[in-house]
Amino acid sequence: MYRVEDKYCCSAGEMYQLQQRLGTVLQTDFNESSVDGYHVISLYFDDLADSCLKDTEDGIYSRCKYRIRIYNDTLDTIKLEVKEKQGGRVYKKSKCITKEEMDRLMCGQCIPASCSPEDPAFLFNLAIQTKVLRPKIIVAYERKAYVYEYGNVRITFDRNIRTSRQVADFGTQMISYDPLRDINAVLEIKYDEFLPGFLLQLLELNFLQQTAYSKYQLCRERYE
Repeated sequence: MYRVEDKYCCSAGEMYQLQQRLGTVLQTDFNESSVDGYHVISLYFDDLADSCLKDTEDGIYSRCKYRIRIYNDTLDTIKLEVKEKQGGRVYKKSKCITKEEMDRLMCGQCIPASCSPEDPAFLFNLAIQTKVLRPKIIVAYERKAYVYEYGNVRITFDRNIRTSRQVADFGTQMISYDPLRDINAVLEIKYDEFLPGFLLQLLELNFLQQTAYSKYQLCRERYE
């Protein structure tokens, strides 16, 4: 199912106030490693023509992103993800892979996959073979997430967004990061068909600046 995904720029003060409100009525994400949330590190891939980046910059209606994601600076869980976007709706195809499979993809090699376009490994392999898909940049941040069952709502607060071009060191402790120049905190609201009215009241979205920027785009542009 394609889900709605809205993004807003936040100040540290706005983020704190919103988290205080939501924390009284919503459950936090099971990935949390502390009261502050959890750490997300993603390795993004693109082809020789940087099609993913250019499609995002140009606001192309239908576009994809390819990434490998780990949590809390460990390789306990390695997620392979292909994120398809159709306008304001997003469909994420995700599966867990092994460290060996991660290493192969980082070297531009295919991994075992089904023949289904629902399998992100199949889509990665296809892009590697036809578009020379390769690692481009690392995106890292701290995330605090809240969930609400009805409407399959997920609200995330991402802070301390930073980036690195040391793609060969992904999954290690040897990476040095650079901060973003302008945007350092982002609120993301994701849901299926509807966002309950009481959440809209708690969030007071009219006071926030909605943004179309992606973290991948911001981090690639950090070095341009």
